[in-house]
This record gives sequence, C-alpha cells and structure tokens, in this order.
Amino acid sequence: MFEFENSGVLWYLWLVPVLVVVFALARYHRRKILRRFGDPRLLGTLMPMVSGGRPVFKFILFLTSLVFIILAIAGPRFGSRLEEARREGVEIIIALDVSNSMLAEDVRPNRLERAKMSISRMLSNLRNDRIGLIVFAGDAYVQVPVTSDYTAARMILENITTDIVPVQGTAIGRAISLAERSFTPDSGAGRVLIIISDGEDHEDDPVAAAAAAGKNGITIHTIGIGRPEGAPIPAAGGQARFLTDEDGNTVITRLDEATLRAIASEGNGIYIRSGTTDTGLSTVMEEIDKMEKTGFEEMVYTEFDERFQYMAAIALILLVIDFLVLERRNRLLGSIKLFR
Repeated sequence: MFEFENSGVLWYLWLVPVLVVVFALARYHRRKILRRFGDPRLLGTLMPMVSGGRPVFKFILFLTSLVFIILAIAGPRFGSRLEEARREGVEIIIALDVSNSMLAEDVRPNRLERAKMSISRMLSNLRNDRIGLIVFAGDAYVQVPVTSDYTAARMILENITTDIVPVQGTAIGRAISLAERSFTPDSGAGRVLIIISDGEDHEDDPVAAAAAAGKNGITIHTIGIGRPEGAPIPAAGGQARFLTDEDGNTVITRLDEATLRAIASEGNGIYIRSGTTDTGLSTVMEEIDKMEKTGFEEMVYTEFDERFQYMAAIALILLVIDFLVLERRNRLLGSIKLFR
C-alpha cells in the first residue's frame, strides 16, 4: 500500500504552474525590452556571452527540484504487509447534524463548518481509539464505519455538506438508533456516541432513544452548537437571502439545550455548549480518556518503508546541477555546444 504521510503538503504543487506562467511572462517582457534597442540578431552579435537557452534550462532544473522537494516533505511510504495488531481503546461514533439549520452563522464560519474543523482536530489527536461517523438530518446515514483509519475518516469529513442527506429535518433519535447498530458486535470495547447538533428535533423522540442506548452500555455525550437566541438560515443565492416560512417570515433556528441535556443525561454522558473558540470536543475527549480501555484485535498495515530519501536526493542533485550551470556562456567551455 502506497500513501503520503503528510498528504496536505501536496497542495503546494499548485506553485509549479504559477511559476511557469511568471517565468514565461518575464521572458516575454525581456524580449520586448530588447527589441526597443534594435534587431535581436544584431544584438546577439554584440552580446556573445549572453545565452538564451541556459536560463530556461536552469529554470527547468529548479522547477523539477521543487517538485521533488514537495514530494519528499509529503513523506511517500509503502506498507509492506497486513497483520493483526492489538490495541487498547474505545469505540467512538460521532453523529453530526447536517440539517439546513447547521448553516446558521451565529458561530463562524457557520455551525457545520465549525463542527467539521473541530472533528478534524480531534482525528489528528487520536491514537488507539476507533472512530465512526454518522450524518443525520431527516434521516441518518453511516459515512465512516468504525475504523482506525483516521486519514480516510478525515477525507470523508471534508466532503460533508447539508446536501449529503436528501431528507431535511432533524432526527436525532434515528441517529442514536443507527449508531447503536453500528458499533462492532461483541468487541468488548467501550462504546461512546458524540452528538453534535443544534438540538432542534422535529422528527422523533431522541430522549427515549438515548435511554434505550444507555441501558445497552452506550455512553452519549452531546455538544450544542449555536446560540439560544438563534440566527437566520442563509438560503441559496447569496448571504443577503434567508430561508422563510409559508407566511414569508424569516426562519430563526435556535439552540435547543434542554433536549441535548436530556439526551446526555439518559445516556450517562455530559452536555457541553460550544464556545467561540472550542466546540467542546476536547472536554468530551478528556471524559473518554477516563474510561476503562479494552483491548481489541485489528488488521493494520505495518512496517511502512519511508521513501522520502530518494525524492530528496534527486532534488539535491538537480539543485547542484542548477548551481553549476551558469546563465552566461563560459569562455573556457565555449567549445561545448550544449545549449545551441
């Protein structure tokens, strides 16, 4: 299995086409200026040491070395085999509300994006726990089955929007029931469900669902995201437009803390209201760390072979060649017609 350890670094490859455009424009501007002084062929005889091909060659060397430097920093590596490993941790499923009310901007940039950023930070800090992800609005769907592949979970998380669930609404009870069925059967590991929502449930009885899950040994923590005073929901077509009801009144979505508190109480967990700088996931993880860890077997790729050295070596060789090649012709090497 091949992967990049720091795949986010690959985004810097967009610098390559930008530098090509800048270099081409600079070359064009230089030729344009030279034409003001006379015929380019005549100027060539007056400047015998100036080379037209060497700067292009050096730029290609530099650009290629930059690509290999970025690839080296990204950390290419190969997994040699799949084997069974024993870990100690708990199973965590995050149920993320993706109803339209999560687009409200009473937290920045909006409720959903703030929640996604917090979950992404949480995934970066996980080590031995297993993670799953459920999204819900009018219905609930599993996006990431319980796994230890945090990289895959983060990639799927980035693509979650309010359009991912076709039925609008807020069915927290269905999300709880789905999570209860999604934990690994007979694993023996501790089971934790984290619900991130504004709490406005109009579809079912989430408190009853939480009570049933709590009796089956599932700990439920809830995080309320938004403000009790509420905020309008941006509509498609621009920030100046908001969703309205049948009477033309602007819909205001409010944080329902009472429902989320009741769910956490029935699930033997805690309720946390999201703040301006922290959604509360860090506090929830502190509670999870206090739980008794259970060992479980898992198939994982081991013995990753790091290959960044080859990329770094190629980049170094290209940079050395770039350093040795002069932009102007050399009298001592005038007999070598490499750039003609």
